[in-house]
Amino acid sequence: MTARFRPLIFLCIAALLSACASSPSSTLGELPRTPQASTQQLLKEADASDPAKAASLRLSAADQSMQQGNQAQAREILGQIDINQLMPAQQMFAKTLEAELALAADEPNSALQALQHPAFERLAELPIDQQLRTQLARAKAFEANSQPLDAARERTFIAPLLSGEPAEANHESIWTLVSGLPIEQLQPTTDTDLTGWMSLAAAVKQAGTISQQQRAIEAWLQQNPNHPAAKRLPDPLKKLSELADKPLSHVALLLPMDGPLASVARALRDGFLAAHLAGQQDLKIELFDSTRLSSLDDFYRQASAAGVELVIGPLEKDMVRQLADRDQLPITTLALNYSDANQKVPPQLFQFGLAAEDEARDVARRAWADGHRRAVALTPRGDWGNRVFEAFRQEWQELGGTVIAAEPLAEPIELANQIADLLQIRSNGTGGDAQPSRRQDIDFLFLAATPQQAQQVKPTLIFQYAGDLPVYATSHLHAATDNRTQYLDLEGIRFTETPWLLDPQLPLRQEIERKWPQARGSLGRLYAMGADAYQLAPRLNQLLALPDTRLDGLSGTLSLTPQQRIERRLPWAEFRDGEVHPLMETPD
Repeated sequence: MTARFRPLIFLCIAALLSACASSPSSTLGELPRTPQASTQQLLKEADASDPAKAASLRLSAADQSMQQGNQAQAREILGQIDINQLMPAQQMFAKTLEAELALAADEPNSALQALQHPAFERLAELPIDQQLRTQLARAKAFEANSQPLDAARERTFIAPLLSGEPAEANHESIWTLVSGLPIEQLQPTTDTDLTGWMSLAAAVKQAGTISQQQRAIEAWLQQNPNHPAAKRLPDPLKKLSELADKPLSHVALLLPMDGPLASVARALRDGFLAAHLAGQQDLKIELFDSTRLSSLDDFYRQASAAGVELVIGPLEKDMVRQLADRDQLPITTLALNYSDANQKVPPQLFQFGLAAEDEARDVARRAWADGHRRAVALTPRGDWGNRVFEAFRQEWQELGGTVIAAEPLAEPIELANQIADLLQIRSNGTGGDAQPSRRQDIDFLFLAATPQQAQQVKPTLIFQYAGDLPVYATSHLHAATDNRTQYLDLEGIRFTETPWLLDPQLPLRQEIERKWPQARGSLGRLYAMGADAYQLAPRLNQLLALPDTRLDGLSGTLSLTPQQRIERRLPWAEFRDGEVHPLMETPD
């Protein structure tokens, strides 16, 4: 509650000082007034006014342009004002407007710089509405700049000063920011209210099942009855509290036990069953062979009659598309593949798979976090390669990166010439000792390739005098054979990989490998996916109610997108001296 009175303290101090000095307003200045004229009239009047009044009128005109959505005009007008000639109140107004314009242009760093102007030392002397405007801009800039803890701190500070819809929106934003923080950042702070938010988020994250989360919320409410979140529980937690925690008792596995996908299905099934045995849950699991179905309708009728509460499968993409085309499904279903990207799906359908697109997005995020900004890409020909590249390109450009060039992977015999063209390898000078060099406007290469293709790429880069170019890849280049000779040709390449294949000490992996030694290799990704399907099965409603929930799975860190697709975030590794070395995580 202390935040409510902070601005008033400054006002009291100012009043006390007025007895022995001139009024603070004489050095603070006045804010521009709400204009009663059009932008053009304000600018015309400014042209005929003294410098001080002209600056105030132009600030009003710029602000009016911003409120009307004409950001280009607002920027132009603001650029005509010499901020150093303004009084502190007007400087703060101008810099807040500059920050808002920067945010609208997706430039959070520029927004934060604008809000660091020395005049803001006197922010508490401004009217409350202007203080709120500045602090909201700062909170949004922190959030857009991937500083959620700072954004939450700012929003918690202003919360007592808000009312009505803005207060409710701010309240929900605080929870969204805090609940998205990793558990290690949910530590006590000097701000009592923020500490309460942190402890609530930690309590929910540390609880596993819905019933445990519900009990954690109840315990927190009893311990913090006067906290703002206790007086009005955030909407996702309200939904969570209202969820019926009926234990899952009967699951159907719908998998193709014959045909080309049978080996994949067996690995998924065995991973699922192994996770079940390790968990010792009281759950009936019934296996249905999708290759023997007469129709999906018949299957759902049979499953409903048997009391099945959740279907896991199908695996076949065509069947998933058929389910996605329906308006409703009779039983909640976790498909083990994905429908088409833009296909609308029924509310009962969730989708989970080892999507290469997830890995491509991870590559973009990791390369950006490592400081790279300009990329070239090599991906396979065909639909799969196109989807992977498109996922990378979209994520990379959203982050602010540039794709300089992209090519489909050539056959080995043509690869040297392809890379030479891609990197514009050229000779330096005419002397016998002159070495060719590559273009210097590229920071890294994004690679999606099979192990055989990838083993050609790195030696070719070295041969083409581009061995210094960093390479970031998806897991598909990792054969998981521990073949040191093979790995030497991948030296220095960074790649995404499932936790399963990066940590041989995982208890479930060790248990499964004793029964199925092939789980040590690339098939291990499928065993991991099967085990994660088991972990997801009872938590689908929880993921719906709490969209920021992250589950630490064996195939990656799992979350639910608004399209009800399970998205994976993967750890990273690097090939070094013929071995796979896990890498430290980078901050989001």
